[in-house]
Amino acid sequence: MSEENTTREFWVQEPGRGELVSGRLPAMGKSDVMVRTLYSGISRGTESLVFRGEVPASRYGEMRAPFQDGDFPAPVKYGYISVGVVRSAGDGATDLLDRVVFCLYPHQDRYVVPASAVTVLPENVPTARAVLAANMETAVNAVWDSEISVGDRVLVVGAGVVGLLIAWLAARIPGTEVTVVDVNEGRADVASTLGVRFETAAPPGFDADVVVHASGNPAGLSVALASAGLEARVVEVSWFGDRLVTVPLGEAFHDRRLTIRSSQVGRIPANRTPRWDYARRLATALDLLEYQELDALITGESAFDELPDVMERLAGSGGDTLCHRIRYD
Repeated sequence: MSEENTTREFWVQEPGRGELVSGRLPAMGKSDVMVRTLYSGISRGTESLVFRGEVPASRYGEMRAPFQDGDFPAPVKYGYISVGVVRSAGDGATDLLDRVVFCLYPHQDRYVVPASAVTVLPENVPTARAVLAANMETAVNAVWDSEISVGDRVLVVGAGVVGLLIAWLAARIPGTEVTVVDVNEGRADVASTLGVRFETAAPPGFDADVVVHASGNPAGLSVALASAGLEARVVEVSWFGDRLVTVPLGEAFHDRRLTIRSSQVGRIPANRTPRWDYARRLATALDLLEYQELDALITGESAFDELPDVMERLAGSGGDTLCHRIRYD
């Protein structure tokens, strides 16, 4: 393979082990672009499940990333947060040359995709911050599913990237009272930077209108149910892979007539589909990344060469990591 056609790609070769391997760029069509990656981001929750081989066989089809290669559990090239610059373009896509774009592509240093698969970054969004785009999309979808409205008392359980983004969006709705809960006290400073109230435990008698669970821990769902008020909605954003989750449907669940609703970024809420498509939602998510305080969600950066070791660490405990950015030198 000539050097100009060679790529470097991150593959999960077997559950718990990743590797950088060489690949080959496909031939470009007239409507294709070739992107040189500047940054990619690790979607810690989902990618950790993929790395550990915990995607249920029943969900293999639904869990495929747009440009995934290989199959679950492994070997598989997986990911969907890539920011880069268009270095080559077919005759039908020359307007994208030298533009900085976002693409739902796995961790790879160069790639060829249809021009329709990339979204140009708004001029007021820094390239390095754009790795939050996929998480922001998830948060936007969750707020839609939650139907949070003016004046609502909202509790978000779980101060990961998605939970904090949901809380940040909800707090921008006039009159809302938003609290984010996480047992990790280290998340308090990030929440403060985002202008969101933080607690290490749900306040007694919180009586929430809407509760969003985004902790990824089954115990957090118990907290969410206990904090929901009469006729309240509990929106489940966490995805547990192949783990069984015990849900406390006794206690006050029936008396309060609670509703548990799932939220998944793969589907736009039905009441929005007449006017919204995935391209419009992604463009909106990118526009929302103009705010400097969101940089607090990016808690680490590593070179692409380090990705196998970084992924192994994050799929374990992960420590206080929120969004970890990968840099392509």
